[in-house]
Amino acid sequence: MTGKVTGLKQLGTETPVPGSPDEAELERVPNPHADTAYVARFTAPEFTCLCPVTGQPDFAQFVVDYAPGEWLLESKSFKLFLASFRNTSAFHEDATIMVGKRIVDMIEPPWLRIGGYWFPRGGIPIDVYWQHGTPPEGVWIPEQGVAPYSGRG
Repeated sequence: MTGKVTGLKQLGTETPVPGSPDEAELERVPNPHADTAYVARFTAPEFTCLCPVTGQPDFAQFVVDYAPGEWLLESKSFKLFLASFRNTSAFHEDATIMVGKRIVDMIEPPWLRIGGYWFPRGGIPIDVYWQHGTPPEGVWIPEQGVAPYSGRG
């Protein structure tokens, strides 16, 4: 693929962090290798939202793997979408699944998985996993690489 991708509102412009996930706009770009089965990975090690009960911050690392179809997830819009959770109340399960479903709705990948690796609050770490579709045959899909909880180190 050559040339400039058009129609993007956020890439290449100064864009403030949206006030909430509902206000955030995920964007997509055409996949120049739509005829090739492969997996792309986004790792977001500094995700945060608020506990809906206490209002205290919760922290997670998200790992998103997907097999692109016609579209790729545009990374700046994804970063801003994740940042929009900072002042949003959500349980760990809700936030993780919400992120995965929004990506699926935007880029319609044949396969996507998300791992939400949450740091403990009240002494209990909660890890949340969600998958959409079936992994493509013959494609190398590495482990997500996040250690079972032991200080996440």
